Amino acid sequence: MPLNINHQEIVPEDLAFNRLDHVASALFPQYSRSRLQTWIKNGELVVDGQKRKSKDKVTGGELVAIQSSAIETTYEAQAIPLNVVYEDEHLLVVNKPSGLVVHPGAGNFDGTLLNGLLHHAEQLNGIPRAGIVHRLDKDTTGLLVVAKTLTTQHHLVQQLQARSVSRIYDAAVYGSLTRSGKVDQPIGRHTTQRTKMAIRPGGKPAITHYKVVQNFGEHSHIELALETGRTHQIRVHMQSISHPLIGDNTYGGGFKEPAHKDSGLLKALREFKRPALHARELKLIHPATEEEMHWCAEIPVDMQTLLDDLMLYSSEGE
Repeated sequence: MPLNINHQEIVPEDLAFNRLDHVASALFPQYSRSRLQTWIKNGELVVDGQKRKSKDKVTGGELVAIQSSAIETTYEAQAIPLNVVYEDEHLLVVNKPSGLVVHPGAGNFDGTLLNGLLHHAEQLNGIPRAGIVHRLDKDTTGLLVVAKTLTTQHHLVQQLQARSVSRIYDAAVYGSLTRSGKVDQPIGRHTTQRTKMAIRPGGKPAITHYKVVQNFGEHSHIELALETGRTHQIRVHMQSISHPLIGDNTYGGGFKEPAHKDSGLLKALREFKRPALHARELKLIHPATEEEMHWCAEIPVDMQTLLDDLMLYSSEGE
């Protein structure tokens, strides 16, 4: 069905002399960059009533207006079980299981978190991407926040851009880590394998902090905090320092035979079939109440079993 979209914003001085598409992204963060560029190209996003190009610079003070009857992609509401850990009229927080894709895409046209959200809360049909403002990979478990209104979505996107949303992850990685550290390396699309990301000069800035929770000798349990939220950021960054996530076949964490070949340890490593990554904590400012909100989700059974086995067999090997 057509969705009538009408917005107007004045370009503030701090955005002067930037490209129009960059300014539009800052003024209308509820919409993707590609959608805004399409509206610019079609003349549905204009500056002082005039059609412009995405690369054109603004000087500040102009009126940027969107008027569109966009045909929204229709996604089916599906009764997919959701573990909702918090919900009010403004937002909800979901503890996502492994194996659940967040948003429909190539090869996953339904059966996603988005489809489940549309069934859970009908008003999300009127929110771009059903209110999803950040994502977790298919096999990553843990907490994810969803906006239930456009105002909330705008507020949460601003918090993410300002890096004021706190996200803490647990991971099990290959190798012996003995000290905390930071990876500050830009991430972009892999040059030859388009489904992968990689450390690339000229990529988007990406910063990951990590600290050791427990060292098992040949493996480590670590805690990670993100300053940025790039696609596959943790997986790419940990591979870049030669400590890939256990179970991550895409980024170098496939099965590796340990030095002491205990049958129990071998079995635990072989049978863990997903990247050992869990989004354990989420902290943000509530868009309506301005209260600091904090949620925690226990490490799921499969990953906790892996950590227990790593501890057991590392102790037995000492």
